[in-house]
Amino acid sequence: MTLLMFCDQCGKPSEEDEHPRCAARRELEPPRYCADCARRMVVQVTPTGWTARCSRHGERTG
Repeated sequence: MTLLMFCDQCGKPSEEDEHPRCAARRELEPPRYCADCARRMVVQVTPTGWTARCSRHGERTG
């Protein structure tokens, strides 16, 4: 069984190659979708970083 991963910027299934537009956004923006389940995350941006919280998979920081 293969584990399906999702793009953290657009929420669509991730393939071998990254989505070029999402890769560019990833350099400047925090993730918007959970890479494990594609649920929209609650994102908070502060002057010192960001937090993104998935209701099922918890919090990520950067």
